Amino acid sequence: MPRSSINTLCLTALATVVVFAALHEAKAFFAPIVAALLLGIVMTPLSDLWDRLRIPDAVAAFISVLLALTVIFVLIMLLEPYITEVINQAPVIQAELYATIEELRRLLHGLEEMSKDMATAIEPDAVEGEATTETMSFPSLTDALFYAPHFLGQFLIFSGTLYFFLLARNAVYEWLSASIATLGKRDLRRAAKQVSRYVLTIAAINFSFGAIVAVVMHLIGMPSPIVWGLLALLLNFVMYLGPALLFAMLTVAGIVVFDGTASFLPPALYIAMNGIEAQFVTPTLVGKSLAVNPLLVFLSLVFWLWLWGPIGGIIAIPLLIWTLTVVHGINDHAIAEGTPGKG
Repeated sequence: MPRSSINTLCLTALATVVVFAALHEAKAFFAPIVAALLLGIVMTPLSDLWDRLRIPDAVAAFISVLLALTVIFVLIMLLEPYITEVINQAPVIQAELYATIEELRRLLHGLEEMSKDMATAIEPDAVEGEATTETMSFPSLTDALFYAPHFLGQFLIFSGTLYFFLLARNAVYEWLSASIATLGKRDLRRAAKQVSRYVLTIAAINFSFGAIVAVVMHLIGMPSPIVWGLLALLLNFVMYLGPALLFAMLTVAGIVVFDGTASFLPPALYIAMNGIEAQFVTPTLVGKSLAVNPLLVFLSLVFWLWLWGPIGGIIAIPLLIWTLTVVHGINDHAIAEGTPGKG
């Protein structure tokens, strides 16, 4: 490999590391910006509607932002009672879980004694201290006041970015297509429509799935079925990892609430419903045009969750679909330019 190519490769690798390190360290700044840009892309059908109605760009952007913030606020107000209920029930669930664990430890007393003997033989000092249990702590009013300016700053960044992106959406597309020779305005619009279609379809699927989970949990006698339905709805946006987390939560809750083999009924029913949704419903409604390699989906989720936490998990798949669609358009242009014309 030529020396110049090696230097270019090393500089590219270093630049990539620096960019992602900056994104990680400044996530309070970049996360709301990226989330706002993706939401603006998801709102493409609404923006196209305002264009067809010939509504001025400033007014259309203001109406779109107002609608988006209203929907977010309404969702928060609807979820707040159930989130509060989960927080209030957490100490009770924790105590019952500890009692269940203690019961299991008593049943496995012989194995525990054997483990202690082995630990004593290997490291005598390791078993001299008493085991301690940590209690769950919840944010206080002081914590909430401390984080309020931080949240307000992110909210203003999010709202401002969303408004100005919707206001200058066409200008942004024209600038990108002019700056990148192989990228056309049509490719950007196609990528935006793909992301919008995917997110809206998945949102409808997850809403229906959450409602079904709530009904099933109510029928089998699980407490707070609406909470489980909401958790199923929200966690289903984080593919693979979200359902795995809810499966673990339902397993613990089933052991706490039910006795015997019935303890495993909630997670078993959930994993069956999730399997039907993931294997049949979503592929049918989303279609092959939006199908993404599962390995890319998993790696994208893990990376963005590591980088930005829950927000990263939400934006990972839409951002992946947008990137793949744009790259596909660039490749199509490169192939078209490399194909000789007919004589």
